[in-house]
Amino acid sequence: MKYKDYYAILGVERTAAHEDIKRAYRKLARKYHPDVSKHADAEDRFKELGEAYEVLKNPEKRAAYDRMGTHWRSGEEFQPPPNWDEGFEFSGSGRESATHSNLNEFFEAMFGGARAAHVRRGPSHAKGEDHHAKVFIDIEDAYRGAERAIALQSPFIDAHGRVLLQSRTLNVSIPKGVRAGQHLRLAGQGGMGVGDAPAGDLYIEIAFRVHPRFRVDGADVALDLPVAPWEAALGAHVKVPTPDGWIEMTVPKGSAGGTRMRLKGKGIPGKPPGDMYAILNIVLPPADTRSAEAAYHTMRQALNFDPRARFYG
Repeated sequence: MKYKDYYAILGVERTAAHEDIKRAYRKLARKYHPDVSKHADAEDRFKELGEAYEVLKNPEKRAAYDRMGTHWRSGEEFQPPPNWDEGFEFSGSGRESATHSNLNEFFEAMFGGARAAHVRRGPSHAKGEDHHAKVFIDIEDAYRGAERAIALQSPFIDAHGRVLLQSRTLNVSIPKGVRAGQHLRLAGQGGMGVGDAPAGDLYIEIAFRVHPRFRVDGADVALDLPVAPWEAALGAHVKVPTPDGWIEMTVPKGSAGGTRMRLKGKGIPGKPPGDMYAILNIVLPPADTRSAEAAYHTMRQALNFDPRARFYG
C-alpha cells in the first residue's frame, strides 16, 4: 500500500487538537463535495479527505499512525516498521488482514470498529471494552515459563484535545510452552466499566524477540550449527545449544553442508512438544599461516577432489 500524509491532506499540523482536525475536515469536505464542487478532481479529493479523517479522528488509529513514524513520503510503498505495536494497548478486534489497499483499511482491520476513546454512549451500566496488546518475550521464557513485568501504552485525548499516551506496567505470568500468536487473558485489565459494571479484559498476544541463534516456526526451533570439514567428513560428537541448555549431538560421517539434524522433542514444550533442527554449516579454516597453507596443499594432492565434477554435467 502507498503511504499518505493524512495531516498534509487535511492541512493541519501533526500536533493539531482533535477539534482542529474536525474543523479542517468539515471545511475541506464542503469545498470538495462532488455534488457542489467544480474542481475536476473533487471526487478523488473528497475520498482522500474521508480516508484521512477516519484515521485522525480516532485516538487509537491516530496514535498508531504517529507511532509508525514520519520518514515516509506520500506515494512511497509503506510497510509498518517491525514491532511497531509492541506494548501498544488498544480496544477493537486485535486482528490484522494480510493485504490492504490503503492505510485506513490497515487500521480498520487492526482496531475494527473501535470508538473514539473520549466518546461513551449507550446504557449507564455496561461492562468495559476488552483491550488488546502485543508483547515480545524471549524464546527461553517459552521453554521454562517466567514472571515478567510488561510496559503498555494506550492513547487518550487530554483536556486540550491532544492525543497522548499513558503508560502502565503489569506483572504477567508467561506459561511454559506458550507459542507465538497465543493470547493470554488478564481478567479485569481492560477498559473501565460504566456505572458499577466490571472492567473488560486485556488480551496479550505473545510474540518472540529476534534471537541471535534460534529461529521459531510454530513449535519447532532451528539453528545453524557450525562444523569443521573433518567433523562433517569423519563424523563427530558436538555440543549444541538449545534454549533450555546444552546437549550433545552426533554428526554422522559424510554429512553435507545444509543437512538438517532433527532433535526430537527439543522444540517448544507442549503436548506434543516441537522439534529442534540443527542445520549443518561447514566452516573452512582460513589459510592464514604457512602451516595452514601447507595443510591445504597436502589435502588437494591427497584427495584429488573436483567440487565441480557434476556441475558441468
